[in-house]
Amino acid sequence: AMSSDNNAGPIGGDQSLHSASTGSQFVMHSSAPESGNVASLAAEDEISRAEETTRKLAVDVIAIIFSFLPHQDIMCARVCTTWRDAAKKTLVPLCDFKVDSMRSYNAMRVMATALPNLQQLSIFNLCPGHKYSNGEDPDEERAAETTNYISHDINVISNFRKLRLLHIETCNLNGRYHVLFGFQFLQKFSTSECSYLKWDLEMLGFPSLKELATFRNPQLTGNLNSLRVLKDNLEKVEITNCRKIEGNFMNLADFPRLKGLNLICTNVTGDIRDIVEDDFPALESIYLPDTVHGGINYEFQLVSDVTSFMHAIHLLLKRNPTLFNEYWLTSYAFGWNLSENSPDMYDREIGRLQPPLDLQSVQAGTRSGWGWYAYGDGPEYHGRHSCEINWLDPEPISESDGYEVYIEDLQRIERHINVYRGYYEPPTAEEYRRLGLEQRD
Repeated sequence: AMSSDNNAGPIGGDQSLHSASTGSQFVMHSSAPESGNVASLAAEDEISRAEETTRKLAVDVIAIIFSFLPHQDIMCARVCTTWRDAAKKTLVPLCDFKVDSMRSYNAMRVMATALPNLQQLSIFNLCPGHKYSNGEDPDEERAAETTNYISHDINVISNFRKLRLLHIETCNLNGRYHVLFGFQFLQKFSTSECSYLKWDLEMLGFPSLKELATFRNPQLTGNLNSLRVLKDNLEKVEITNCRKIEGNFMNLADFPRLKGLNLICTNVTGDIRDIVEDDFPALESIYLPDTVHGGINYEFQLVSDVTSFMHAIHLLLKRNPTLFNEYWLTSYAFGWNLSENSPDMYDREIGRLQPPLDLQSVQAGTRSGWGWYAYGDGPEYHGRHSCEINWLDPEPISESDGYEVYIEDLQRIERHINVYRGYYEPPTAEEYRRLGLEQRD
């Protein structure tokens, strides 16, 4: 990405032009040459010969040549009517143009007319005391706070009809802006930390959209089902920290190109055990919220629910071993634990022996398993204390390849099975207190 100064670039036709492909350089001067000024006359002669050459070339041909240059160079190259017309037809190469200051905003306004086929644009906050004009249904409190700010028109971006990538971040937008959602060729749309930007998933009018990423946008609303109009093209959906997003994640299960799905910290529901063999045919990674049965940090209501759940997850991973992030699965078991509101829950003895009410997923060689564990936070019981492992795969035979690795991993796992040896699920409250007394004695 380029800095604001680079983004703004020269925006007039009286600047220097450098062409890397030809090595030629034309220098234009805005002031009229004085009589006898050889340098000025030579420059005028250069311009005259350049204009004569360009008249021999079709505008479309020049536009193709310009399409190999960054936007700054194209803007500099608009030294005559023919080249200015060519610039308007040029499909600008992908290069992030950031609007994050008044200088870059003013450059964008000029480019909206001079270079309308820009393909990539990022919009950030402007200078302090400046904002974009309020949209429909703005937040009244925020509008009052910024009433003395200088307002600027965001609608100028509608001229960029060939946009393929649009990013909006920490931007002082307040209300609903339909102009942001009408780009027919847009392939990636992302927003981040726009506290007052109001929009709904139904507003996504991007028939070519491949990637949708939105992070910490509290005013975003909608149901995942609204994305079904984009079913044939969507490859990546990341909607995170947006609590007003609802629906069942399984509404996206038949999206043929969907490779990545991240819905952390939304109110999306569902059950990962509902995923069957033909669902999510292209999926490479999935992150689901705790409101989904089996999502990250999901809390089980009963200890007895866990065994069947773990077996279902194991079968799912047999079909698609890369479906879940390996680090989250093997290191944290997605943070799965017993709910504080569970009837099986009892008080934890802080600073003493902890009850094993958190879940872990383990791997010994090629053998998978799971178990309950506690992590002691006192000096006497510091570290992990595991129950016995509930194995999901049979033990490999001693003559098999990798058996030595299995034994090494198994010994590492069994080092943590001490206080709760013999328990395959958490002890009852009475058993837990008895174990605590025995350890104290």
